[in-house]
Amino acid sequence: MCHGAFPQSTVRTMSEIVERRTPRVRAHLVLSSLNAKMLPAVLSVIAGSVDAIGFLGLGGLFTAHITGNLVILLAHLVTGSGAPAAAILALPVFVTALGLTRMLAGALENVGVASLRPLLLLQLLLLTGFFVLCASAGARMDPDATKAILAGMLGVSAMAVQNALVQISMKGVPSTAAMTANITRVMMDICEMMLGRGPADMAKARDRAMRTRPAIVGFAVGCCLGATCETAIGLRALALPAGLALLAVAMGTTANVEGVRD
Repeated sequence: MCHGAFPQSTVRTMSEIVERRTPRVRAHLVLSSLNAKMLPAVLSVIAGSVDAIGFLGLGGLFTAHITGNLVILLAHLVTGSGAPAAAILALPVFVTALGLTRMLAGALENVGVASLRPLLLLQLLLLTGFFVLCASAGARMDPDATKAILAGMLGVSAMAVQNALVQISMKGVPSTAAMTANITRVMMDICEMMLGRGPADMAKARDRAMRTRPAIVGFAVGCCLGATCETAIGLRALALPAGLALLAVAMGTTANVEGVRD
């Protein structure tokens, strides 16, 4: 036996260990890939449900669709009617939360920490705070009350974090909170496939459409679920997106981030 070589018994034992662990490793890889593919859809359901619940329960506040708040604010200003405090605060709070999220992700990257899981956890904390404040006030609350405005800004901040983390930590994934660009992209790709300009172009269009479709479907499902739950139990329905955010954290813990990006 050559110097430094492993005894046959040791080699056989190591081989057996590898063989026993292979199915487990394969299962882990499959789970990581599945979570990576499903995470964008889960985030879209969260955004849709939060937006619908906030709109119905907080006097028309959009937590995910910030453009809607801008329209409401400018319409009130132009017509001379008083703008809701939440609509006035939503845009600056959203922009500030975006900036702080990017700075946090940059700090994490500088110390070699992947940003996906910490940002998902931050979103969970914000959505939990949103839920707790609203639930503590009962099924219904005055949209102009201080607690309602504070709760709404937590929801806006949570959606800002989600918008940011998709671009920072899940590059290549379509938006999970703003659907206008997604719907436009899908329709353009469908038309591209119908025109049949070439196999390569059709394949690219089909791939983009397949990547974007789960976000659109997830957001629509989230809106329906959120509206149904809010109608039934009021703002306590925010338990739905908060629970899904917990699921997203769990998925992000095992998801292959590179798989998400690819």
